[in-house]
Amino acid sequence: MSSLLHKYFSEMDINISWYKKSSYESITKLSNEFDELRNIISKCEQCVLYKTRNKTVFGSGPSNSKIMIIGEAPGKDEDEQGEPFIGRAGKLLDAFLQSIDLSRDKVFITNTVKCRPPDNRNPSTDELNQCSSFLTSQINTVKPKVLILLGKVAANNLLDNDSSMSDLRQKKLFIDNYDIPVVVFYHPAYILRSPLKKSEVWEDLKYLNNILEENVC
Repeated sequence: MSSLLHKYFSEMDINISWYKKSSYESITKLSNEFDELRNIISKCEQCVLYKTRNKTVFGSGPSNSKIMIIGEAPGKDEDEQGEPFIGRAGKLLDAFLQSIDLSRDKVFITNTVKCRPPDNRNPSTDELNQCSSFLTSQINTVKPKVLILLGKVAANNLLDNDSSMSDLRQKKLFIDNYDIPVVVFYHPAYILRSPLKKSEVWEDLKYLNNILEENVC
């Protein structure tokens, strides 16, 4: 974690550890922590992306969700409105979730970086590294039962490898230091560009549904 982020957390008196308290107290605590973290991210200037962003995109969904979805980076629509997956790719993601009886309001959705890279390019290594503490804080706070990584950028970054999508799909994986099942899924934006992959998506959805039944239901 960067010294700047340490300073932010210290000044805001943020504790991202999980507390075994009553359900009401825990949810209230998580909500407060998320509000504080959202405020920190909104002011972040740790990488060059802050110079071109309109809004930071913190994420959306319950702070105590059992399912967490992590994409690559905000796009044009997300940058303008400050919410993740609200464009065409977001609508397709909603359709994927609905096909296995999941609704968006039951999952927490975020990205590896919180600002849009210019021209929708892939985030650089430095940008991913600078945002990694924010993402780690979100994972630690939500404590999901299952992590869903959308696309190669998010998967390679979180899993710390350079594997292809074909090597990552339909496998139960794990991130270092976390005992949370990870499922890698095609990014919806890629499916919009490659509609012939839709048959593979259905197989991936069936595999994901099995993982969710084992770990969430």
